[in-house]
Amino acid sequence: MHLTGTPALRPLSQMRLSSSAAVAAAEGGAGAGAASSSSPDEAAAATKAAQANYKIVQDISNFSQTEASRAPFDHTPTPIEVTRSPYPSWTYGQGVPDNGASASKLHREIDPYAASRPAINNYRLLVSGIAPRPVGFLSTVSGDGTTKNLAPFSYFQVVDHDPPLFIVGFSSRPGRAKDTYRNLQATGECVINTVSEGMIEAVNATAIDAPYGVSEWEISGLTEAPSSTVTPSRVRESVFSVEGRVLEIKEFAAHSPGMSVSAVVLIKATRFWVEEGAVDAEGSHIDLEKLRPVAQLGGVAYGRITSTFERPRTKWEIEVEKSEVLRELERKSETERR
Repeated sequence: MHLTGTPALRPLSQMRLSSSAAVAAAEGGAGAGAASSSSPDEAAAATKAAQANYKIVQDISNFSQTEASRAPFDHTPTPIEVTRSPYPSWTYGQGVPDNGASASKLHREIDPYAASRPAINNYRLLVSGIAPRPVGFLSTVSGDGTTKNLAPFSYFQVVDHDPPLFIVGFSSRPGRAKDTYRNLQATGECVINTVSEGMIEAVNATAIDAPYGVSEWEISGLTEAPSSTVTPSRVRESVFSVEGRVLEIKEFAAHSPGMSVSAVVLIKATRFWVEEGAVDAEGSHIDLEKLRPVAQLGGVAYGRITSTFERPRTKWEIEVEKSEVLRELERKSETERR
């Protein structure tokens, strides 16, 4: 899979501090509540310190100029290319066929809990190293039913198919819990929507630090569509949407003083919605050409899929007959068991 993305505007070391709450939304959401302290004054001081050390946004003062210097986005519906895999003649036990170049490289050890290491450095490292990642675009409704929320999440993934399960991570941050988290706690319902290339501007707009009660639906201009098993609306522009209910919420104490707890939410799907023409007759496969998913990378970069390759799964009973390496491993295992 080949991804083309927009690089960060400048090195992360040059990013400026900000009090913007939009960053918490872009950085995987917020935790459940403020971490406890021995007194309200101490808690307030710790939260203020955490805000100064944690809340950052990219310096976008010259973004329009930078963007104008780049090639325009190619909207041509060019078919996604399917190529051979990197090493079609690879054999068992071969490792990476680069004459040992990968194995000879040095690695730097990093302690994520070092006293001198700010937590935001872990965020920067993880989102740039664990990539690409899908965008989890969640629709929720407040407990009293009066406020609708729409927000993107960086820490998101499907984790099983039987039953269909998804996980969403809410990272610790200063201040109150993110609206999506509070809504999931109150109602236990949501709709997970996929994000295609043409949606990214609208989706990104929902991460703005809007005052509570302001509708991200109106900010984005995206279209609400009715759901069948839950109250929150699904996004009609999404090729694939999943209605879901919360199975479990697990909270974790924050490492940094003054930060809220972090949390993971396990969600079970209750209904699927797929755009007509994007799924096969059996409802078992979505056409990548129709889905055109956006991938999250490091910094403020996103990627698109322009090329893929395939590698079939293998079975031992078939492969062992063809590979001397596997036969030798089998003989060794049998000898050790005796």
